[in-house]
Amino acid sequence: MAPLVAVVSSPRARLFACLLRLGTQQAGPLQLHTGASCAAKNHYEVLVLGGGSGGITMATRMKRKVGAENVAIVEPSERHFYQPIWTLVGAGAKQLSSSGRPTASVIPSGVEWIKASVVELNPERNCIHTDNGKQISYKYLIIALGIQLDYEKIKGLPEGFEHPKIGSNYSVKTVEKTWKALQDFEEGNAVFTFPNTPVKCAGAPQKIMYLSEAYFRKTGKRSKANIIFNTSLGAIFGVKKYADALQEIIRERMITVNYKQNLIEVRADKQEAVFENLDKPGETQVISYEMLHVTPPMSPPDVLKTSPVADAGGWVDVDKETLQHKKYPNVFGIGDCTNLPTSKTAAAVAAQSGILDRTISLIMKNQTPVKKYDGYTSCPLVTGYNRVILAEFDYTAQPLETFPFNQAKERLSMYLMKADLMPFLYWNVMLRGYWGGPAFLRKLFHLGMS
Repeated sequence: MAPLVAVVSSPRARLFACLLRLGTQQAGPLQLHTGASCAAKNHYEVLVLGGGSGGITMATRMKRKVGAENVAIVEPSERHFYQPIWTLVGAGAKQLSSSGRPTASVIPSGVEWIKASVVELNPERNCIHTDNGKQISYKYLIIALGIQLDYEKIKGLPEGFEHPKIGSNYSVKTVEKTWKALQDFEEGNAVFTFPNTPVKCAGAPQKIMYLSEAYFRKTGKRSKANIIFNTSLGAIFGVKKYADALQEIIRERMITVNYKQNLIEVRADKQEAVFENLDKPGETQVISYEMLHVTPPMSPPDVLKTSPVADAGGWVDVDKETLQHKKYPNVFGIGDCTNLPTSKTAAAVAAQSGILDRTISLIMKNQTPVKKYDGYTSCPLVTGYNRVILAEFDYTAQPLETFPFNQAKERLSMYLMKADLMPFLYWNVMLRGYWGGPAFLRKLFHLGMS
């Protein structure tokens, strides 16, 4: 692929290309943290549950406010992943190894890493319990536990992944199986699914579909491929501007989209997928496949579902403008585990982190939060190996765009941003607490224009 500087030569493009070159370099890890084995405290001023994007980002920000020794993160996983890149891993455009780093390397210096799982939250007593028997108390609690993948809610999974021809970009264990299924495809149905639940990165189920179609064209197999997108939703995308652009792509590439179809069973030994018609409960359809990409049902983590901090659906019940809990004023939520009525993406977490930082700062001073989250989220809709539609929108499903051009148009520059610039910004800017949403990119853009 030609570098961006070979495509355009404006000051903006040169700045962008420079950042992309940085993005391809291996960035150094954060400084060493205080290991769990050295823990001597059972109380912290700020306790963060979850070591994903929201948890690490907020721990970094809180360290600056109260000091590293007063912040702890509860997280059991040894590795931290930049999951948005898995779309490209599943299509063979990136290596899985590029998406992960040791958790120890991303926890901010001096912040306590409690390597355990949360098994109970007790906000009435300002404490939590872990699976290793510890009780930890806090003054302020930030819940960033992410979202749970429920493959087992589909009959025949996850054991079906032991068979060929089936993959899923949503798990580190199955994303490379997507690429293998794509390579092994000869002819027949290539089926892509979207479940009847909230999901993280709601555009990802169709991104791999567009990439697969492009791969089939590149390898001369397109005429033998019947590409089918079976979605539980009633529309291809929730924002009309981008939905219109996607519908045009679907029409041009002769992709079949079936709405209100929910995957309920996979017969991997027979290469069959069973879908229920949501408009006619009980009515099912069996589709044979040569390739199947599964987007699993998702739900709040089990520990939250029965917790006092959860709403009726099991999500952390926060004010949609301040991210402060509606019942417990010293409890806050960020990211996929919350009931914020916006798409669950890393970009949303970035925007939320800036708002939450300001909210907590004022709460600590006994003041009323004034900065309000507008629901900003972003979904770079990958439509090919060198094209992206950059969807950005707010709570009202209205475009809330960063750049002064039509972002509903497929662009090479937006693909390069997705593939190379964003991972660099994630590891080196967002996790270090310096990226609070689209304003950061706007500043880079205007700097390049000056």
